[in-house]
Amino acid sequence: MSNVAGGPQVNSPGALSPESRAASIEVLKATAEAGKQLDILIVGGGVVGAGAALDAVTRGLTVGIVEARDWASGTSSRSSKLIHGGLRYLEMLDFGLVQEALQERGLLIQQIAPHLVRPVPFLYPLTRRFWERPYVGAGIMLYDTLGLTSGHSRGVPMHKHLFRRGTLRAAPSLKDDAFVGSIRYYDAQVDDARLVVNVVRTAAHYGAHAVNRVRVVDFLREGERVVGAKLENQEDGSVFEVRAKQVVNATGVWTDETQAMVTDRGQLKVRASKGIHLVVPRDRFQSTVGLILRTEKSVLFVIPWGRHWIIGTTDTDWKLDKAHPAASSKDIDYVLEHVNKVLKRPLTREDVEGVYAGLRPLLAGENDSTAKLSREHVVAHPVPGLVVVAGGKFTTYRVMAKDAVDEATRAMDERVPSSCTETIPLLGAEGFKAAWNRRARSAQEAGVHVARVEHLLNRYGSMASEVLDLIAAQPGLGEPLPGADDYLAAEVVYATTHEGARHVHDVLTRRTRISIEAWDRGVSAVPVVAKLMGEILGWSETQRESEIKHYLARVEAERLSQQQPDDESADAARMGVDDIVPLR
Repeated sequence: MSNVAGGPQVNSPGALSPESRAASIEVLKATAEAGKQLDILIVGGGVVGAGAALDAVTRGLTVGIVEARDWASGTSSRSSKLIHGGLRYLEMLDFGLVQEALQERGLLIQQIAPHLVRPVPFLYPLTRRFWERPYVGAGIMLYDTLGLTSGHSRGVPMHKHLFRRGTLRAAPSLKDDAFVGSIRYYDAQVDDARLVVNVVRTAAHYGAHAVNRVRVVDFLREGERVVGAKLENQEDGSVFEVRAKQVVNATGVWTDETQAMVTDRGQLKVRASKGIHLVVPRDRFQSTVGLILRTEKSVLFVIPWGRHWIIGTTDTDWKLDKAHPAASSKDIDYVLEHVNKVLKRPLTREDVEGVYAGLRPLLAGENDSTAKLSREHVVAHPVPGLVVVAGGKFTTYRVMAKDAVDEATRAMDERVPSSCTETIPLLGAEGFKAAWNRRARSAQEAGVHVARVEHLLNRYGSMASEVLDLIAAQPGLGEPLPGADDYLAAEVVYATTHEGARHVHDVLTRRTRISIEAWDRGVSAVPVVAKLMGEILGWSETQRESEIKHYLARVEAERLSQQQPDDESADAARMGVDDIVPLR
């Protein structure tokens, strides 16, 4: 497959190239003709929608998936980046949810995405003598045991009890008097946005038609039955119709709004809970492990993240703009205050490199506290032709997707095979271990440092060779981006030609994590990124300048919002920048 002018040749499985997007739009438009309807149209390009597309297409169904903004641009790029069972759900006696999540954790680490999901150790500090160790120890023992019940290996080591000295060896920067000992246990972590793009690419590889920047403006009806959707291509303003036997609504925190286009009967109600995270440099305190800390409202994680720490999260009700939830000064102070209770040298605002806020889609209940609302998911069929899936957590995306597709296929006349996604590795998983073992030779052949190759392998798996091929063809692409030394120019090109990136902020906030990892939040890298993308996407000089200005304004609005005292003023500050720059 050739790419647009200025770009390299694209001949890769499931490549989300500009041309494949255009071709998928044509396929979706053709479904308006008699006999050409899709089996399933999925609305929503977060992790659940992506998972549903992969689940449906690997059952042999014809599938389309559309996303109003960018893949994973909502909740699915703003999580704690953990694949975990959720220790706190054990205290709520939600054993089924924990067991299901731990089974999924084992599958992801060992079979589905070993290149993206990896074990990470945590300390659970103990602060009370005598009774706390047996109580917490029993809970963590149960946590480890539940991970074995799937018939698969857990994929992570067993927990271990540490006394004060062992705890300080593992985490020297902890206050001596902040604990009496600890328990070290393992969970797993993931770059959430990369996983979503990888799932979408894998679905496209198996034949799904995937299109981002396409918004549902209405659903098509024949009587009571939903038979498709009216879509707007946000890049050029064109409107077209797509017909499908079943439509799956996987829009997360936007579930209420998309359901309301169809019916007000039997609706699932979703409440948004805001969680914010801080990113600080790894050298601000010494520890070889992450931490899990209890607060009066939620659980606070301190998570190793490459050359950084991610610290979060909060858990507060959010009723303002859902596209860009804003972190206020109060949120940031709350996280710093709680982590500083256990650190010898307190962190300050000056230590914070990045801040991000996300919304959890919680199933609404009678309880006023979002911390106590269910993380379990629900699938409903409110009207014929429309399936709604809501709730759940990132870790269990595959189960949610399976349940949604199961419900959709029950209403189909033909017999549809059962889900097989637990046996399907994502693109880049196959051959990952072999590629890792030969990383030194790959570095030598490509003329880059082995640390660069390791970084690429941990982001692309065995497809890292495709990024190295770009550098071989054009050595200048092996240079790091300004102000973001961890990322290479080749990754910008690859994001645009293979991963569906359409705008500068797609690359800086989701294909890479420069917007939260760089001190300047990507400002130095913007001109280079815009130039590289513009050459591939055929941007005019005006469009390129517009992309740069938009990103700079976005950074400024986010910084301003983080200085505001409360949610309302933070939201008002963040809303000063439009969501998308239309292509001209």
